[in-house]
Amino acid sequence: MNTKAENNSSCSAINNFTEDKANRKERVIYIVAVCLSILHLYFNIFSTLSDEYISSIHFAGYGILAIMMIPLWKNHGFRRKIGLAIDFLLIIGLCLSSFYFIAFSDALAERGYDFILPDWIASIAAIAISLELVRRSMGWIVPCLICVGLSYVLFFGPYVEGVFHFAGLGAETVLFRNYFDDGLFGPIAKISWSFVFMFILFGSMLVKAGTGDFIMRLASASVGRFIGGPGLVSIVASGLMGSVSGSAIANTAATGVITIPMMKKSGFPAKFAAAVEAGASTGGQLIPPVMGAGVFIMSSYTQIPYLTIVGAAFLPGLLYFCSIAVYVRIQAKRLNLKPMDDASTTVLQELKTGWHHLLPITLLLVMMGFGYTPTYAAGCAAISIWIFSWFSKTPMGIKALLDALADGSKNCMQTAVLLVAIGVLVNCISISSLGVTFSFMISEWAGSNLLLMLLMIAVASLIIGMGLPVTASYIVLATLAAPAIYNLMAQHSLVELIINGSLPEAAKNMLALMQPAQAELLTSAQPLSRAEAFSMLTSLPPEARNLILEQTFTAARLSMLLLSAHMIIFWLSQDSNVTPPVCLVAFTAASIAKTPPMATGVEAWKTAKSLYIVPLLFAYTPFIGGSLPEMLKIFVVSLIGIYALVAAIYGYAETKLSGLARLFSACSGVILIWPTAPLALHLIIGSCLLGFLAYQMYFKRRDHHLGFDRYCRNM
Repeated sequence: MNTKAENNSSCSAINNFTEDKANRKERVIYIVAVCLSILHLYFNIFSTLSDEYISSIHFAGYGILAIMMIPLWKNHGFRRKIGLAIDFLLIIGLCLSSFYFIAFSDALAERGYDFILPDWIASIAAIAISLELVRRSMGWIVPCLICVGLSYVLFFGPYVEGVFHFAGLGAETVLFRNYFDDGLFGPIAKISWSFVFMFILFGSMLVKAGTGDFIMRLASASVGRFIGGPGLVSIVASGLMGSVSGSAIANTAATGVITIPMMKKSGFPAKFAAAVEAGASTGGQLIPPVMGAGVFIMSSYTQIPYLTIVGAAFLPGLLYFCSIAVYVRIQAKRLNLKPMDDASTTVLQELKTGWHHLLPITLLLVMMGFGYTPTYAAGCAAISIWIFSWFSKTPMGIKALLDALADGSKNCMQTAVLLVAIGVLVNCISISSLGVTFSFMISEWAGSNLLLMLLMIAVASLIIGMGLPVTASYIVLATLAAPAIYNLMAQHSLVELIINGSLPEAAKNMLALMQPAQAELLTSAQPLSRAEAFSMLTSLPPEARNLILEQTFTAARLSMLLLSAHMIIFWLSQDSNVTPPVCLVAFTAASIAKTPPMATGVEAWKTAKSLYIVPLLFAYTPFIGGSLPEMLKIFVVSLIGIYALVAAIYGYAETKLSGLARLFSACSGVILIWPTAPLALHLIIGSCLLGFLAYQMYFKRRDHHLGFDRYCRNM
């Protein structure tokens, strides 16, 4: 008995010792995370340090945090000791290689960029450590892809035949470009420590201030009383939360634990509930104000102001959420589900008690509207959250403020190490001109067929998205394919003007001068065919086409075409969240709903169909950059078309559809969302559909009640 008691006492002592060590480690991580947040606030608001130097400090700080949060081996014993030793060496190498850049980059320039041994060691160590950090946080796919990019510019390029042949660069040049120039510490790393960090911190502060709970209550009060109320609550809550958090997986985990059980309890199938949450959480990346890290990279690539991008993204994002709401309503009608009974408060009551939660978001938008940079506005708005919380019954104390700072750094860690490392891949694509070659190849394959090009990019985004996070997928696709989409969209716009005879005189004269053999076609009374117009344009050198575009369209119109091209890629990059076989957001929702992951992914793919529909509107219509009446017309017609398509899929609108009605609904939906269909056809089909829905909602319901009354009288 004594031996048994001694053994139990020894085990208890060991467990207590282990718990103490774990608690100490958590405290150290907490302190490091808080310090990193404070340091980055200083960088973004007050510091005048060089961007590259801040990027190297950012890399070192979040690299240390990543090593501490994800150790090499967690188990006890000899392997753990080896892991701790390796982690310790990695931290030392990380600090030395990062701060070597600050201390000796000027000395390298003074030597005429002639590498010495410490330059070789520091640059190789920095790139190797960045690969290891990404491997720990995201798996093997991204590091392998970066290694392929490095190998291509170093070794394999000369052995590749055809258009992808590359003569290759020396190791010294590659290391210089990726360490001392625009690789690790270049523009993408700056986006990480500025835009991305500030808005992730802003979202963490909002969550800690109780804004997430307020959003759930506000969503319940606003849409809970409608048919399919729990599903609509999930859509509104996930959209509002995702619009400030910028992370689809985190959004699913945060709101799904509440909304998915709520939907299941009201009668929705578990698989459908998980799919709705996955689709709505994915949409949080598509609607302002934050829209994930990709929107800041888009602003950097296109040089279009952040506020212009989020303004243009609002109506398309709203269309996406309305399309999911259509799925919820039709499914609720089909299952004969009733509205929520426990929505006891009104929107006004919730706003009366939680109005202060909206003030930081309002301050953010107002400051950006007055011309402040997004990072400065986000910093001021984040600080204001703590100030405004004192207007509530549960103000944020110092402990809550420190918790929010720690959560901000922890939530930023994975994105930070990814964006720093992915800069190496983007730089390899740039220095090898692989992006230009890829765009040329896509243009050759697609010819003048914009739809074929979009299909190829959609397939490429799905394949790339299986192994890359959404942000990395967008970066790679934007680097490779955005120029090709922009050029073809611009040519389509130019062809329309040539066919309609609306080409400005200056552009017409320039085109006639460059194509003297076809000058008569431009001045003849008979309009050119589309094939002739495209042939005339494609035979011109790219520089000549660009000159004609500049003569034809304003700079604002060209910037909107460029934004549309990037928006197409940005939307298609989101499809890996909800499209099997790899759909992490749908899998996260499935784990909460306890449903089969792959089946949930298929259902989420159906629910998020607008991820493929809206990019067609970007390509063929002025849904971005058009006048307000044009954009509203596109919004309304597309929403009616989506309703018709969903009704055809489920065989149910306001009541059950017959086979003929289902076929009519499917054909009408395709015509309405087909962007090149004539306006008159849209109006005719839309009017017929609205009349059909009116019949469904009123006459069939009346016939049902009359039949029921006759049945009761006969009884």
